[in-house]
Amino acid sequence: MSLRRQLSTKPWLAQRGVVTDAGGFVGSTPKVTLGAFLCVASMVFALFIAAYFIRMTYADWRPIPVPALLWLNTVVLIGSSMALQWAAVSSRREHSDGMRLGLTLGGGCALVFLVGQWLAWRQLSGLGYFIDSNPSNAFFYTLTAVHGLHLLGGLGAWVRALVRVRQGVEIARLRMTLELCAIYWHFLLLVWLVLFGLLLVT
Repeated sequence: MSLRRQLSTKPWLAQRGVVTDAGGFVGSTPKVTLGAFLCVASMVFALFIAAYFIRMTYADWRPIPVPALLWLNTVVLIGSSMALQWAAVSSRREHSDGMRLGLTLGGGCALVFLVGQWLAWRQLSGLGYFIDSNPSNAFFYTLTAVHGLHLLGGLGAWVRALVRVRQGVEIARLRMTLELCAIYWHFLLLVWLVLFGLLLVT
């Protein structure tokens, strides 16, 4: 192959869905995209946490009580992450029943988690802990809301995957989607554990 032809070759078209860097790293485009998004999301949460620690040093800071319901929500989110991992593993093993059940349970638990977070908000507001009552209250509502919005975004991908499963799409064509869903849920679980631990410690 001539030098001119090599320079005119477009590998992103010849090998669609594959990204290769100078070091020889090869990975699928969806995974690279998700990885970039998770890096950005991690930075957003890191900035929120840094601001949290800085703001709590002021004299007007009054720690907000942690509702017992958040413990249950944490267990539910752990179950959601485990179920989606089960779905991803089942897809690699060609186990359609396990894939369907894991996917359904994973999304269902995520919905239960969001409802539980809303109930925790209702419980705190009923006790007089409103978002504008104290800086700690504002941080609690903001952090849980941002985390919830990320989970809602993940549920959009989950709905699309569930629809494709209901339509009988081949398992091989669903593996990447389920794997990305599982990775995203593991990330959200990790973020929530950090946020929840932050509330408990402070």
